[in-house]
Amino acid sequence: MTGNLKNVNVIGAWLLGFLWLLPLLYAIWAAIHPIEYQVRFDIFAPLTFFNFKNAWAQAPFAQYMLNTLIYVTLTTSSQFVVCALAAFAFARFEFPLKNVLFGLVLIQLLIHPEVVLIENYKTIRFLGLMDTIPAISLPYIASAFGIFVLRQTFKTVPKALDDAALIDGANTLQILRHVYIPLSLPTFVAYGLVSISYHWNNYLWPLIVTNSDESRVLNVGLAVFSMEEAGVEWATISAATLMVTAPLITAFLIFQRQFIESFSTTGIK
Repeated sequence: MTGNLKNVNVIGAWLLGFLWLLPLLYAIWAAIHPIEYQVRFDIFAPLTFFNFKNAWAQAPFAQYMLNTLIYVTLTTSSQFVVCALAAFAFARFEFPLKNVLFGLVLIQLLIHPEVVLIENYKTIRFLGLMDTIPAISLPYIASAFGIFVLRQTFKTVPKALDDAALIDGANTLQILRHVYIPLSLPTFVAYGLVSISYHWNNYLWPLIVTNSDESRVLNVGLAVFSMEEAGVEWATISAATLMVTAPLITAFLIFQRQFIESFSTTGIK
């Protein structure tokens, strides 16, 4: 009975995996075949890369890619700095209302980003940052999830290492940099992968605060490119979609082992 149930689970997992891959498989088919074969599945259909050239020529995807790389790098690196400092304070220092403040940080986990869109928009407009890449990054720099995860990891570091570093003449920031961060690298890797994936796929907030190609990211650019009134064929849209998703897919395939090991080490679900 147990063996039959295991077989059913395996078959179900393969079926769900195939259903998850089905849109990607169709996008690959449509992108590498002529337009007349985008809904005709002929095994002898000729291959072509014209759809990729056509998509690349119709929209400034190079600019979108550069904007996305700057946005993701700026956001993730800023989160590492801010979250590490906040997590270290909550993990190792005692100060008034410490638990209350940490509770307020955790409340942020319960608030969906869309709830504060209007207030964030007002803030960005007040600061004069509309239609800029920093405007996209600013609301995400202080991540409650990052603070929580790093705090839990920092609390596992033996306090004796702090005392040893102090005896050697290290100050607080040196202790964080040379003791806590090296011992927490798996957590930083796991959180960094989550952050990069989320912000690479972020759509709604970048759509609201950007108005020009000079600041648009890939997802917003793809949405503008694939509007119905633009009259773009599905084959060209599929090629553009693959260009947008290829960096993440490639990175996952290359770092798949590190990705899984980081999550199993840190316990992030």
